[in-house]
Amino acid sequence: MKIGIVGSGFVGSTAAYAMVLQGVGSEFVLVDINRKLADAHAQDILHATPFAHPARVIAGDYEALKGADIVVIAAGVAQKPGETRLQLLERNAQVFADVVPKICQNAPDAILLIATNPVDVMTQVATRLSGLPPERVIGSGTILDTARFRALLGEYLGVSPQSVHAYVLGEHGDSEVLVWSEARVGGVRVFDFAEQINRPITEEVRKQIDDGVRLAAYRIIEGKGATYFGIGAGLARLARAILSDERAMLTVSILTEEVEGVTEVALSLPRIVGRQGVVATLPVSLSEDERLALRKSAEILKQVATQLGY
Repeated sequence: MKIGIVGSGFVGSTAAYAMVLQGVGSEFVLVDINRKLADAHAQDILHATPFAHPARVIAGDYEALKGADIVVIAAGVAQKPGETRLQLLERNAQVFADVVPKICQNAPDAILLIATNPVDVMTQVATRLSGLPPERVIGSGTILDTARFRALLGEYLGVSPQSVHAYVLGEHGDSEVLVWSEARVGGVRVFDFAEQINRPITEEVRKQIDDGVRLAAYRIIEGKGATYFGIGAGLARLARAILSDERAMLTVSILTEEVEGVTEVALSLPRIVGRQGVVATLPVSLSEDERLALRKSAEILKQVATQLGY
């Protein structure tokens, strides 16, 4: 299975590395405006294959994407001092206006995975530019926020995060919604489980975990300049679900017809991901507060996309 990575900076190269280590895909093409950077990452990742899984890893131009099953788009520009979010979006939309048609021309059957931030709006931009059905243009969305939520709950409760079933919906950003009302350990509601093991989830604990999820990116960026390990692993997880036709439930972002009364907006909901992309969106059971928060998140994203002209 062939995977293209367009944009081989921190996120793109880490995603390729995570996929190689996990044996997701057998052929990788790294495309970047800086060909030396793409070449260097391709060589470095190739040298890891004897310790992981056999794979062909090369750098190339857009024509080298021919036959790709998946193309990850991690291309974009950094925010300039004093630049507004909308100005950054406008510049990244210009980047996408250049790269998305080239990808679609050379890999028309590929599923697009969008990693460029702000990922929800960029997913909407990529969907419009590509003309592909929304289910084939998938933003990484809150897949990482959901992982953070599960990890922090697991750490507090002293259980494996794989046993924690909880998710984050809406924007991958400040307005995201942690769904506490449906969080569970195994089949037990998380609040009941916490009481049973004498680790009650108080308002203070909730706030600590909420801040740990919602503010994680800010803290990581302050410490090392960028986040890439978590999202790299998340993109590898998404690629595996697609290539294996796993039909896994993941919180990913696609352009959605209607969410809480807001129409035509890209954000994350629980979705089933398989070989054809997103094959179903699951109905969401939320508390009234969570429902209002999800609507607000959708409204924020809709407003930004509209200002951008998408």
